[in-house]
Amino acid sequence: MVEDKTLVSRFFNGFNVVLLILITLLCIYPVWYTLVISLSDKAAVSAGQVFFWPKDFTLGAYSLIVEDGKFLSSFLISIQRVVLGTITTFVVVVLMAYPLSKTSKEFGPRNIIMWLLIFAMLFNGGLVPWYMTMKTLGMTNNIWGLVLGGGLPVFNVILVMNFFRNLPKELEESAVMDGAGPWRILFDIYLPLSKPVLATILVFTIVMHWNEFFQALVLMTNNDLYPLQTYIRSVTVEIDPSQIDAESAQRLASSSNQTLNAAKIFISMLPLLVIYPFFQRYFVKGITLGSVKG
Repeated sequence: MVEDKTLVSRFFNGFNVVLLILITLLCIYPVWYTLVISLSDKAAVSAGQVFFWPKDFTLGAYSLIVEDGKFLSSFLISIQRVVLGTITTFVVVVLMAYPLSKTSKEFGPRNIIMWLLIFAMLFNGGLVPWYMTMKTLGMTNNIWGLVLGGGLPVFNVILVMNFFRNLPKELEESAVMDGAGPWRILFDIYLPLSKPVLATILVFTIVMHWNEFFQALVLMTNNDLYPLQTYIRSVTVEIDPSQIDAESAQRLASSSNQTLNAAKIFISMLPLLVIYPFFQRYFVKGITLGSVKG
């Protein structure tokens, strides 16, 4: 009987290992396939001959994107946007979530502000009013339009607020008895205990600022101010044949839209693939604990 249970247990564990390996490969393969497509020749891709390894290896798609003199400047603009946007969002979200985590008796306007935030999350004024507002505030053709153009991420506020509400109230009560004020409680108690949810909104914010491209199309009339995603879109979608030299034309001829798009996607994913493992251990816990107590 014991041997039967051991055999069943081993079979079950082995099945789970095989299943998890297959799921892992299914998750990795799209990224690998994107890289393989971006490194393959136009003819091989068009003929459907590329599956697991590059066919007729070429860096033409990457050369076409990277060798443009504007690539480095657009990359630096994206880095600047991510840094400024992450810091700004982080500060605003934390300072808003902390008072909203209190009860209406502790913070009177709490319920009114929450209703306004939920309404703003579900409804917006549309693209034209948004552009008119940004233009009136002088947010066109400057980095702050990209940093502040997305507004306040209400979902992140709700995550952090609910995480704060799950922290033991006894900690705050003890700190108050010792003479600590709201700022001391926030920085010395709440924030050190909130690493999971803070890492979660950090990942959300970095991904949002890194991947967003449309705002620059609307706010920037100068192509030199484009961030990386908008620049790559302009390279892959709006290539002007009259503006490329013979060498670039040859690279373009050996690259299809599919290889260029694959290169664009892989370049876009690479920084996030490097950053995400450092925050992954906090991610699930931050989402789980921040999603209860609405």
